[in-house]
Amino acid sequence: MEAVFLSFILMLAIFLGFELISKVPATLHTPLMSGANAISGITIVGALLSAGAQHDAMATWLGGAAVMFASINVVGGYLVTDRMLAMFRKKDGGGAA
Repeated sequence: MEAVFLSFILMLAIFLGFELISKVPATLHTPLMSGANAISGITIVGALLSAGAQHDAMATWLGGAAVMFASINVVGGYLVTDRMLAMFRKKDGGGAA
C-alpha cells in the first residue's frame, strides 16, 4: 500500500511540475530556474546529514552522491545567474565622447 501511495505522489508531482513549468513565459524561465537551483543549497544540508548519520553503508554512499549532485546544481545555478546578469551590464565601448 505504501508503494502505491508513494508512486501516486511521484506521478502527481511530475504532472504538477510539468504543468507549472510549461506555463512560465520564456523570458522568466532562466531567472526562475537559476533561483530554484540556488535555493537547492538546502538539499546539501539534508544530504550532509544523511551522509554523516552512520546508519548504513548504502545510506552513506547515497548521501555522498546527493551532496555531489546538489553541489553541482548549486554551482550551475550560480553560473546561470551570473551569465544572465552579465547580459544586463553596460559594456564599455570606449567610443569618442
